[in-house]
Amino acid sequence: MATTDRQTATLALAHALSAAERGLPVFPLSATKLPALRSPHRDEDPPVRCRGACGLPGHGVHDATTDPAAVRALFAAAPRATGYGIACGRQPYRLIGIDLDIDTTHGNDSVAALQQLALQHLFTIPPTVTVLTPSGGRHLWLTGPSGVSVPNSAGRLAPGIDVRGAGGYLVGPGSVTTHGRYRLAPGTAHLAPAPCPRALLRLLTPPPRPRRSATGPAFPGQQARQGQGLVQFVRAAHEGQRNTRLFWAACRAYEHGFGDDLAEALTEAAIATGLTQQEARAAIASAARLTTQRPNP
Repeated sequence: MATTDRQTATLALAHALSAAERGLPVFPLSATKLPALRSPHRDEDPPVRCRGACGLPGHGVHDATTDPAAVRALFAAAPRATGYGIACGRQPYRLIGIDLDIDTTHGNDSVAALQQLALQHLFTIPPTVTVLTPSGGRHLWLTGPSGVSVPNSAGRLAPGIDVRGAGGYLVGPGSVTTHGRYRLAPGTAHLAPAPCPRALLRLLTPPPRPRRSATGPAFPGQQARQGQGLVQFVRAAHEGQRNTRLFWAACRAYEHGFGDDLAEALTEAAIATGLTQQEARAAIASAARLTTQRPNP
């Protein structure tokens, strides 16, 4: 291993140990932001769904620990690790990560979108730990209450805003990736993760999807109005926003239990903006898969 690689790995371990000392469960990451240890079950057939119960390392976020000796052992087994992940949803902080992406190509302003949500739902993001990403985005660290499980999501809250909750992880400050280094925003290093505002927490924990009746899908008036609004949201998309708007609208529809009923109308709206039928159906199918995933405990 080159000297620079050794220095990067040493610094990654030092940052991870510092985070663990503050009560944040950590595990090693590679330069691609993926877990640095390969699964011990990778060659087993049929595939084994194990979350670390076997006692071996290589289970990604399920390896995360605050024990210094265990952290050192994980990094010793992953000598090429260049960073570390921080498990969300775990005690004592029950961390919730708000990932604000910067996407100038598609005209998405996630910071402005979060500000709009704050105005609309009457909450304020308190001063909290903020991590700057190599791409120009930022991660806001918030804490959740006991007994509340926040699911992971991508673009559900608003285009360009991802959420890391139970079963997810954040790239820790000081980590080095192929795109650059993650670092704490000036003025936030001394802060502790702030409690998530209640109004925002309600947005992050959508209600369970209603069951369909045996006689067919229900589509009452309120859902019809919501569906019409989502369709109009897609129809109003400009070039560069079409996929993002369609995906976001489809996620909202599936979360409220009428995604399948609205899929055809969303497809037609997307085609009217210039997407092909194949592109539209692929985006809607992706939204359906995302919203039916269950977060890891």
